[in-house]
Amino acid sequence: MNKISSWVPFLVFALFSVMGIFVPLVTDFDGSKVYNWADITWMLISSALVLLMTPGLSFFYGGMVGKKNVISTMLQSFVATGLISILWVVCGFGLAFGKSMGGFIGDPSTFFLMKGINGSAPWSLAPTIPILLFALFQMKFAIITPALVVGATAERISFKAYVLFMILFSILIYSPIAHWTWHPDGLLFKMGVLDFAGGTVVHISAGCAALAGAILLKRRKTHIQKEEIKPARIPYVLLGTGLLWFGWFGFNAGSALAANSLAVNAFANTNTASAAAGLSWIFFDSLRGRKPTALGFCIGAVVGLVAITPAAGYVGLPQSVFIGFIAAICSNLAVHWKGKTSIDDTLDVFPCHGIGGIVGMICTGIFASKKINAAGNDGLIYGGTDFFLHQLLGCLIVVVFALVMGFVVFKLVDIFYPIRVTAQEEEIGLDLSQHDEKL
Repeated sequence: MNKISSWVPFLVFALFSVMGIFVPLVTDFDGSKVYNWADITWMLISSALVLLMTPGLSFFYGGMVGKKNVISTMLQSFVATGLISILWVVCGFGLAFGKSMGGFIGDPSTFFLMKGINGSAPWSLAPTIPILLFALFQMKFAIITPALVVGATAERISFKAYVLFMILFSILIYSPIAHWTWHPDGLLFKMGVLDFAGGTVVHISAGCAALAGAILLKRRKTHIQKEEIKPARIPYVLLGTGLLWFGWFGFNAGSALAANSLAVNAFANTNTASAAAGLSWIFFDSLRGRKPTALGFCIGAVVGLVAITPAAGYVGLPQSVFIGFIAAICSNLAVHWKGKTSIDDTLDVFPCHGIGGIVGMICTGIFASKKINAAGNDGLIYGGTDFFLHQLLGCLIVVVFALVMGFVVFKLVDIFYPIRVTAQEEEIGLDLSQHDEKL
Protein backbone atom coordinates (compact mmCIF):
# COMPACT_ATOMS: atom_id res chain seq x y z
CA MET A 1 0.00 0.00 0.00
CA ASN A 2 2.80 2.42 0.93
CA LYS A 3 4.57 1.68 -2.37
CA ILE A 4 1.39 2.34 -4.35
CA SER A 5 0.78 5.65 -2.56
CA SER A 6 4.32 6.73 -3.43
CA TRP A 7 3.62 6.17 -7.14
CA VAL A 8 0.35 8.12 -7.22
CA PRO A 9 1.80 11.70 -7.08
CA PHE A 10 4.28 10.94 -9.84
CA LEU A 11 1.68 9.32 -12.09
CA VAL A 12 -0.83 12.15 -11.63
CA PHE A 13 1.83 14.77 -12.38
CA ALA A 14 2.99 12.78 -15.42
CA LEU A 15 -0.61 12.56 -16.68
CA PHE A 16 -1.17 16.31 -16.62
CA SER A 17 2.28 16.93 -18.11
CA VAL A 18 1.46 14.72 -21.09
CA MET A 19 -2.03 16.22 -21.45
CA GLY A 20 -0.42 19.64 -21.83
CA ILE A 21 1.19 18.53 -25.08
CA PHE A 22 -2.23 18.22 -26.70
CA VAL A 23 -3.73 21.53 -25.58
CA PRO A 24 -4.25 23.54 -28.79
CA LEU A 25 -2.57 26.93 -29.03
CA VAL A 26 -4.43 30.02 -30.10
CA THR A 27 -3.35 33.38 -31.47
CA ASP A 28 -2.61 35.91 -28.76
CA PHE A 29 -5.42 38.35 -28.03
CA ASP A 30 -4.73 41.62 -29.80
CA GLY A 31 -4.99 44.03 -26.91
CA SER A 32 -2.91 46.82 -28.40
CA LYS A 33 -5.90 49.16 -28.16
CA VAL A 34 -6.78 48.36 -24.55
CA TYR A 35 -3.56 47.32 -22.81
CA ASN A 36 -1.71 49.87 -20.75
CA TRP A 37 2.02 49.20 -20.75
CA ALA A 38 2.60 50.96 -17.41
CA ASP A 39 -0.08 48.72 -15.85
CA ILE A 40 1.52 45.63 -17.37
CA THR A 41 4.93 46.62 -16.01
CA TRP A 42 3.58 47.28 -12.52
CA MET A 43 1.63 44.01 -12.44
CA LEU A 44 4.67 42.00 -13.58
CA ILE A 45 6.65 43.58 -10.74
CA SER A 46 3.81 42.99 -8.27
CA SER A 47 3.56 39.33 -9.26
CA ALA A 48 7.27 38.87 -8.60
CA LEU A 49 6.97 40.70 -5.27
CA VAL A 50 4.14 38.46 -4.09
CA LEU A 51 6.07 35.33 -5.06
CA LEU A 52 8.99 36.60 -2.96
CA MET A 53 6.72 36.49 0.07
CA THR A 54 6.67 32.70 0.13
CA PRO A 55 10.43 32.23 0.61
CA GLY A 56 10.15 35.15 3.06
CA LEU A 57 7.51 33.20 4.95
CA SER A 58 9.82 30.17 4.95
CA PHE A 59 12.53 32.16 6.71
CA PHE A 60 9.98 33.72 9.07
CA TYR A 61 8.62 30.34 10.16
CA GLY A 62 11.93 28.48 9.94
CA GLY A 63 13.61 30.85 12.34
CA MET A 64 10.96 30.37 15.02
CA VAL A 65 10.88 26.58 15.31
CA GLY A 66 13.39 24.35 17.11
CA LYS A 67 16.74 23.57 15.48
CA LYS A 68 15.80 20.03 14.46
CA ASN A 69 12.77 21.22 12.46
CA VAL A 70 14.06 24.26 10.57
CA ILE A 71 14.52 22.67 7.14
CA SER A 72 11.25 20.74 7.23
CA THR A 73 9.27 23.83 8.24
CA MET A 74 10.88 25.96 5.55
CA LEU A 75 10.35 23.33 2.86
CA GLN A 76 6.70 22.80 3.77
CA SER A 77 6.11 26.47 2.97
CA PHE A 78 8.49 26.78 0.05
CA VAL A 79 7.26 23.68 -1.80
CA ALA A 80 3.99 25.52 -2.45
CA THR A 81 5.80 27.57 -5.09
CA GLY A 82 6.06 24.43 -7.21
CA LEU A 83 2.97 22.54 -6.18
CA ILE A 84 0.36 25.30 -6.37
CA SER A 85 1.89 26.83 -9.51
CA ILE A 86 1.13 23.62 -11.42
CA LEU A 87 -2.25 23.11 -9.76
CA TRP A 88 -3.24 26.68 -10.67
CA VAL A 89 -2.37 26.08 -14.33
CA VAL A 90 -4.26 22.78 -14.39
CA CYS A 91 -7.52 23.81 -12.72
CA GLY A 92 -7.03 26.34 -9.91
CA PHE A 93 -7.53 29.48 -11.97
CA GLY A 94 -10.65 28.03 -13.55
CA LEU A 95 -12.11 27.10 -10.16
CA ALA A 96 -11.51 30.58 -8.79
CA PHE A 97 -12.13 32.76 -11.84
CA GLY A 98 -13.82 30.56 -14.43
CA LYS A 99 -17.45 30.87 -15.49
CA SER A 100 -19.44 31.02 -12.28
CA MET A 101 -21.56 28.05 -11.28
CA GLY A 102 -24.23 29.53 -9.05
CA GLY A 103 -21.86 32.04 -7.51
CA PHE A 104 -20.20 29.29 -5.51
CA ILE A 105 -17.34 28.03 -7.69
CA GLY A 106 -15.89 28.55 -11.13
CA ASP A 107 -16.08 26.03 -13.95
CA PRO A 108 -12.63 24.35 -14.03
CA SER A 109 -12.99 23.61 -17.73
CA THR A 110 -13.02 27.34 -18.50
CA PHE A 111 -9.24 27.58 -18.23
CA PHE A 112 -8.26 23.92 -17.88
CA LEU A 113 -4.49 23.76 -18.47
CA MET A 114 -4.86 27.45 -19.41
CA LYS A 115 -6.34 26.47 -22.77
CA GLY A 116 -7.17 29.48 -24.89
CA ILE A 117 -6.10 31.98 -22.24
CA ASN A 118 -3.84 33.88 -24.64
CA GLY A 119 -6.79 34.41 -26.93
CA SER A 120 -9.17 35.53 -24.19
CA ALA A 121 -10.16 39.14 -23.63
CA PRO A 122 -8.83 40.80 -20.45
CA TRP A 123 -10.44 40.03 -17.09
CA SER A 124 -13.42 42.34 -16.55
CA LEU A 125 -11.96 43.96 -13.42
CA ALA A 126 -8.47 44.25 -14.91
CA PRO A 127 -9.19 45.54 -18.44
CA THR A 128 -5.76 47.06 -19.15
CA ILE A 129 -3.60 43.94 -18.69
CA PRO A 130 -3.62 40.52 -20.41
CA ILE A 131 -5.71 37.94 -18.60
CA LEU A 132 -2.65 35.68 -18.44
CA LEU A 133 -0.88 38.31 -16.34
CA PHE A 134 -3.94 38.58 -14.09
CA ALA A 135 -3.89 34.79 -13.71
CA LEU A 136 -0.19 34.82 -12.80
CA PHE A 137 -0.72 37.56 -10.22
CA GLN A 138 -3.57 35.61 -8.62
CA MET A 139 -1.42 32.46 -8.69
CA LYS A 140 0.97 34.02 -6.17
CA PHE A 141 -1.89 34.51 -3.71
CA ALA A 142 -2.92 30.89 -4.15
CA ILE A 143 0.69 29.82 -3.48
CA ILE A 144 1.20 31.58 -0.16
CA THR A 145 -2.19 30.80 1.40
CA PRO A 146 -1.71 27.06 2.17
CA ALA A 147 1.92 27.83 3.03
CA LEU A 148 0.65 29.99 5.91
CA VAL A 149 -0.97 26.97 7.58
CA VAL A 150 2.48 25.37 8.05
CA GLY A 151 3.09 27.44 11.15
CA ALA A 152 0.26 25.78 13.06
CA THR A 153 1.21 22.20 12.26
CA ALA A 154 4.99 22.56 12.37
CA GLU A 155 7.20 19.97 14.10
CA ARG A 156 4.67 17.13 13.91
CA ILE A 157 3.03 16.79 10.46
CA SER A 158 4.39 14.43 7.82
CA PHE A 159 5.61 15.98 4.58
CA LYS A 160 3.54 13.75 2.27
CA ALA A 161 0.40 14.54 4.24
CA TYR A 162 1.06 18.25 4.03
CA VAL A 163 1.56 18.12 0.27
CA LEU A 164 -1.83 16.45 -0.11
CA PHE A 165 -3.34 18.96 2.30
CA MET A 166 -2.12 21.84 0.13
CA ILE A 167 -3.78 20.36 -2.94
CA LEU A 168 -7.12 19.73 -1.23
CA PHE A 169 -7.03 23.06 0.59
CA SER A 170 -6.50 24.92 -2.68
CA ILE A 171 -9.34 23.10 -4.42
CA LEU A 172 -11.89 22.83 -1.60
CA ILE A 173 -11.23 25.95 0.49
CA TYR A 174 -9.14 28.59 -1.28
CA SER A 175 -10.77 28.46 -4.72
CA PRO A 176 -14.38 28.69 -3.51
CA ILE A 177 -13.61 31.63 -1.18
CA ALA A 178 -11.64 33.41 -3.91
CA HIS A 179 -14.57 32.92 -6.28
CA TRP A 180 -17.12 34.20 -3.75
CA THR A 181 -15.05 37.28 -2.98
CA TRP A 182 -13.34 38.37 -6.20
CA HIS A 183 -15.49 37.04 -9.04
CA PRO A 184 -18.19 39.53 -10.15
CA ASP A 185 -20.75 36.72 -9.90
CA GLY A 186 -19.46 35.42 -6.55
CA LEU A 187 -21.74 35.16 -3.52
CA LEU A 188 -19.83 37.61 -1.31
CA PHE A 189 -19.06 39.97 -4.18
CA LYS A 190 -22.78 40.31 -4.91
CA MET A 191 -23.43 40.88 -1.20
CA GLY A 192 -21.16 43.89 -1.38
CA VAL A 193 -18.44 42.43 0.84
CA LEU A 194 -15.12 44.27 0.31
CA ASP A 195 -11.78 42.49 0.54
CA PHE A 196 -9.17 44.45 -1.37
CA ALA A 197 -6.26 41.99 -1.27
CA GLY A 198 -7.18 38.89 0.71
CA GLY A 199 -8.30 39.39 4.32
CA THR A 200 -10.87 36.62 3.92
CA VAL A 201 -9.49 34.82 0.89
CA VAL A 202 -5.96 34.42 2.25
CA HIS A 203 -5.66 35.14 5.95
CA ILE A 204 -8.98 34.10 7.50
CA SER A 205 -9.11 30.96 5.35
CA ALA A 206 -5.55 29.97 6.28
CA GLY A 207 -5.94 30.97 9.93
CA CYS A 208 -9.12 28.95 10.46
CA ALA A 209 -7.80 25.91 8.59
CA ALA A 210 -4.64 26.19 10.70
CA LEU A 211 -6.72 26.12 13.87
CA ALA A 212 -8.50 22.97 12.65
CA GLY A 213 -5.15 21.33 11.87
CA ALA A 214 -3.66 22.22 15.24
CA ILE A 215 -6.64 20.68 17.03
CA LEU A 216 -6.70 17.49 14.94
CA LEU A 217 -2.94 16.92 15.10
CA LYS A 218 -3.06 17.24 18.86
CA ARG A 219 -0.19 18.49 20.99
CA ARG A 220 3.53 17.98 20.59
CA LYS A 221 5.31 16.16 23.38
CA THR A 222 7.23 19.33 24.20
CA HIS A 223 3.95 21.26 24.42
CA ILE A 224 2.44 18.73 26.82
CA GLN A 225 5.53 18.81 29.02
CA LYS A 226 5.63 22.63 28.76
CA GLU A 227 9.21 22.64 27.53
CA GLU A 228 10.44 25.98 26.26
CA ILE A 229 11.68 25.68 22.68
CA LYS A 230 14.04 28.50 21.79
CA PRO A 231 13.74 29.90 18.26
CA ALA A 232 16.45 28.36 16.11
CA ARG A 233 17.46 31.48 14.21
CA ILE A 234 16.03 34.88 15.14
CA PRO A 235 18.02 36.51 12.28
CA TYR A 236 15.99 34.23 9.95
CA VAL A 237 12.81 35.76 11.43
CA LEU A 238 14.14 39.27 10.81
CA LEU A 239 15.07 38.37 7.24
CA GLY A 240 11.72 36.72 6.65
CA THR A 241 9.87 39.73 8.02
CA GLY A 242 11.81 42.05 5.72
CA LEU A 243 11.03 39.91 2.68
CA LEU A 244 7.36 39.67 3.65
CA TRP A 245 7.10 43.43 4.21
CA PHE A 246 8.80 44.12 0.89
CA GLY A 247 6.70 41.59 -1.00
CA TRP A 248 3.49 42.85 0.61
CA PHE A 249 3.74 46.05 -1.43
CA GLY A 250 3.00 43.90 -4.47
CA PHE A 251 0.36 41.96 -2.52
CA ASN A 252 -1.67 45.06 -1.62
CA ALA A 253 -0.68 47.80 -4.06
CA GLY A 254 -0.72 45.28 -6.91
CA SER A 255 -4.34 44.47 -6.07
CA ALA A 256 -5.26 47.82 -7.61
CA LEU A 257 -4.56 45.91 -10.85
CA ALA A 258 -3.13 49.06 -12.41
CA ALA A 259 -0.40 51.64 -11.92
CA ASN A 260 -2.69 54.35 -10.54
CA SER A 261 -3.42 56.49 -7.50
CA LEU A 262 -5.24 53.61 -5.80
CA ALA A 263 -2.05 51.54 -5.92
CA VAL A 264 -0.17 54.45 -4.35
CA ASN A 265 -2.75 54.67 -1.55
CA ALA A 266 -2.59 50.90 -0.89
CA PHE A 267 1.22 51.06 -0.93
CA ALA A 268 1.25 53.83 1.70
CA ASN A 269 -1.37 52.11 3.88
CA THR A 270 0.59 48.87 3.80
CA ASN A 271 3.79 50.40 5.12
CA THR A 272 2.03 52.55 7.71
CA ALA A 273 -0.12 49.81 9.23
CA SER A 274 2.82 47.44 9.48
CA ALA A 275 4.98 50.05 11.18
CA ALA A 276 2.18 50.91 13.62
CA ALA A 277 1.53 47.27 14.45
CA GLY A 278 5.18 46.44 15.07
CA LEU A 279 5.46 49.33 17.51
CA SER A 280 2.09 48.57 19.09
CA TRP A 281 3.15 44.98 19.79
CA ILE A 282 6.39 45.83 21.63
CA PHE A 283 4.86 48.83 23.47
CA PHE A 284 1.96 46.64 24.61
CA ASP A 285 4.45 44.00 25.75
CA SER A 286 6.27 46.66 27.77
CA LEU A 287 3.01 47.66 29.47
CA ARG A 288 2.68 44.05 30.61
CA GLY A 289 6.19 43.95 32.04
CA ARG A 290 7.92 42.23 29.14
CA LYS A 291 11.09 43.26 27.37
CA PRO A 292 10.78 44.50 23.78
CA THR A 293 12.06 41.75 21.50
CA ALA A 294 13.01 41.37 17.87
CA LEU A 295 10.53 38.51 17.66
CA GLY A 296 7.75 40.70 19.04
CA PHE A 297 8.34 43.53 16.59
CA CYS A 298 8.50 41.11 13.66
CA ILE A 299 5.28 39.33 14.62
CA GLY A 300 3.53 42.64 15.19
CA ALA A 301 4.67 43.99 11.84
CA VAL A 302 3.30 40.92 10.05
CA VAL A 303 0.00 41.21 11.93
CA GLY A 304 -0.25 44.81 10.71
CA LEU A 305 0.33 43.66 7.15
CA VAL A 306 -2.40 41.05 7.56
CA ALA A 307 -4.92 43.50 9.01
CA ILE A 308 -4.45 46.21 6.39
CA THR A 309 -4.73 43.72 3.52
CA PRO A 310 -8.55 43.80 3.14
CA ALA A 311 -8.69 47.56 3.76
CA ALA A 312 -5.63 48.77 1.83
CA GLY A 313 -7.57 50.16 -1.13
CA TYR A 314 -10.57 51.46 0.80
CA VAL A 315 -9.25 53.47 3.77
CA GLY A 316 -7.12 56.55 4.26
CA LEU A 317 -3.61 56.77 5.65
CA PRO A 318 -4.62 57.99 9.15
CA GLN A 319 -7.02 55.06 9.54
CA SER A 320 -4.26 52.60 8.61
CA VAL A 321 -2.34 53.69 11.71
CA PHE A 322 -5.28 52.72 13.92
CA ILE A 323 -5.83 49.45 12.07
CA GLY A 324 -2.23 48.40 12.67
CA PHE A 325 -2.37 49.58 16.28
CA ILE A 326 -5.56 47.73 17.24
CA ALA A 327 -4.82 44.58 15.25
CA ALA A 328 -1.51 44.08 17.07
CA ILE A 329 -3.20 44.39 20.46
CA CYS A 330 -6.00 41.96 19.50
CA SER A 331 -3.52 39.38 18.18
CA ASN A 332 -1.22 39.83 21.17
CA LEU A 333 -4.11 39.15 23.53
CA ALA A 334 -5.19 36.17 21.39
CA VAL A 335 -1.68 34.69 21.61
CA HIS A 336 -1.77 35.15 25.39
CA TRP A 337 -5.22 33.53 25.61
CA LYS A 338 -4.20 30.62 23.39
CA GLY A 339 -1.23 29.98 25.69
CA LYS A 340 -3.69 29.17 28.49
CA THR A 341 -5.44 26.49 26.44
CA SER A 342 -4.37 23.06 25.24
CA ILE A 343 -4.40 24.18 21.58
CA ASP A 344 -0.95 23.62 20.08
CA ASP A 345 -0.84 26.16 17.25
CA THR A 346 2.95 26.04 17.02
CA LEU A 347 3.63 29.51 15.61
CA ASP A 348 0.31 31.19 16.46
CA VAL A 349 -1.12 31.19 12.94
CA PHE A 350 -4.73 31.63 14.04
CA PRO A 351 -4.07 34.41 16.58
CA CYS A 352 -1.97 36.30 14.02
CA HIS A 353 -3.46 35.57 10.61
CA GLY A 354 -6.97 34.49 11.59
CA ILE A 355 -7.58 37.24 14.16
CA GLY A 356 -5.58 39.77 12.15
CA GLY A 357 -7.71 39.06 9.08
CA ILE A 358 -10.95 39.31 11.07
CA VAL A 359 -9.91 42.62 12.62
CA GLY A 360 -8.96 43.90 9.16
CA MET A 361 -12.30 42.92 7.65
CA ILE A 362 -14.23 44.55 10.51
CA CYS A 363 -12.12 47.72 10.24
CA THR A 364 -12.82 47.80 6.52
CA GLY A 365 -16.51 47.79 7.37
CA ILE A 366 -15.94 50.70 9.74
CA PHE A 367 -13.45 52.93 7.91
CA ALA A 368 -13.98 52.31 4.19
CA SER A 369 -14.78 55.44 2.21
CA LYS A 370 -15.88 56.16 -1.34
CA LYS A 371 -13.59 59.19 -1.24
CA ILE A 372 -10.67 56.75 -1.31
CA ASN A 373 -12.21 54.26 -3.73
CA ALA A 374 -15.39 55.16 -5.58
CA ALA A 375 -15.91 51.48 -6.42
CA GLY A 376 -16.02 50.61 -2.71
CA ASN A 377 -18.50 51.71 -0.07
CA ASP A 378 -18.83 53.98 2.94
CA GLY A 379 -18.12 52.31 6.27
CA LEU A 380 -19.98 52.49 9.56
CA ILE A 381 -18.56 55.84 10.69
CA TYR A 382 -19.67 57.37 7.38
CA GLY A 383 -23.23 56.06 7.69
CA GLY A 384 -22.77 52.71 5.94
CA THR A 385 -24.59 50.54 8.48
CA ASP A 386 -25.87 48.04 5.91
CA PHE A 387 -22.43 47.65 4.39
CA PHE A 388 -20.90 47.11 7.83
CA LEU A 389 -23.42 44.36 8.62
CA HIS A 390 -22.77 42.69 5.26
CA GLN A 391 -19.05 42.85 6.01
CA LEU A 392 -19.61 41.11 9.36
CA LEU A 393 -21.82 38.47 7.74
CA GLY A 394 -19.28 37.80 4.99
CA CYS A 395 -16.53 37.48 7.57
CA LEU A 396 -18.63 35.02 9.61
CA ILE A 397 -19.45 32.92 6.54
CA VAL A 398 -15.77 32.56 5.65
CA VAL A 399 -14.74 31.76 9.25
CA VAL A 400 -17.32 28.97 9.56
CA PHE A 401 -16.66 27.57 6.09
CA ALA A 402 -12.86 27.57 6.45
CA LEU A 403 -12.96 26.06 9.93
CA VAL A 404 -15.39 23.27 9.03
CA MET A 405 -13.71 22.51 5.73
CA GLY A 406 -10.32 22.63 7.46
CA PHE A 407 -11.41 19.73 9.65
CA VAL A 408 -12.81 17.91 6.61
CA VAL A 409 -9.64 18.34 4.56
CA PHE A 410 -7.30 17.22 7.33
CA LYS A 411 -9.53 14.18 7.95
CA LEU A 412 -9.47 13.32 4.24
CA VAL A 413 -5.70 13.62 4.15
CA ASP A 414 -5.38 11.29 7.13
CA ILE A 415 -7.20 8.57 5.18
CA PHE A 416 -4.43 8.47 2.55
CA TYR A 417 -1.38 9.49 4.59
CA PRO A 418 -1.13 9.54 8.39
CA ILE A 419 -0.88 13.25 9.12
CA ARG A 420 0.98 12.86 12.41
CA VAL A 421 4.57 11.62 12.41
CA THR A 422 5.48 8.87 14.87
CA ALA A 423 6.73 9.69 18.36
CA GLN A 424 10.21 8.58 17.33
CA GLU A 425 10.19 10.79 14.21
CA GLU A 426 9.02 13.73 16.28
CA GLU A 427 11.79 13.10 18.82
CA ILE A 428 14.65 13.11 16.29
CA GLY A 429 13.09 15.99 14.38
CA LEU A 430 11.44 16.28 11.00
CA ASP A 431 14.57 17.48 9.23
CA LEU A 432 16.12 14.05 9.58
CA SER A 433 13.02 11.85 9.75
CA GLN A 434 11.26 13.40 6.73
CA HIS A 435 14.12 14.65 4.55
CA ASP A 436 17.35 13.12 5.79
CA GLU A 437 18.82 16.64 5.98
CA LYS A 438 20.29 18.60 8.84
CA LEU A 439 20.85 22.29 9.54
